Amino acid sequence: MNETVRNLIERRSIRKYKPEQIRDEELNAVLEAGMYAPSGRGHQSTLMVVVQDPETISMLSRMNAAIWGKANTDPFYGAPTVIVVLADTSRSTWVEDGSLVMGNLMNAAHALGLGSCWVHRARQVHETDAGRELLRKWGVPEGYAGVGNCILGYPDGEVPKAAPRKENFIIRV
Repeated sequence: MNETVRNLIERRSIRKYKPEQIRDEELNAVLEAGMYAPSGRGHQSTLMVVVQDPETISMLSRMNAAIWGKANTDPFYGAPTVIVVLADTSRSTWVEDGSLVMGNLMNAAHALGLGSCWVHRARQVHETDAGRELLRKWGVPEGYAGVGNCILGYPDGEVPKAAPRKENFIIRV
């Protein structure tokens, strides 16, 4: 089987991470893959904010958990790196553009032996006063909204196997 196809089929969401930080060269390769995701009309409406500061990750995790309604949990599962994916809402394809970046990030991470997971509620976190303040602090222009949080790290434990695919997943016409 082609290695790219195998990586796409074998990638799984990881929800337990070792505390050690990923290497810069791994992070840079994942980010480059995200930069080359397709975008509507080639507008590249997406922006990625890399967060590796434990205090900021902890704050983002608490904000995310509060929106989730599970205040005493860590929605980032101890991952040492969070890539907040945002997109320019003036573009009609902003959600799709950001989603394609998220997919590229996660697939590249898997190909490099890293774990990843899409953590929702980026939009809601950055719609709060504290979230908007973070965006200003990070230098994110007005009009950008959260699409997703891509958490990255080294998996702590065995990578789960895929669940069987549902019947009638494909309809051929």
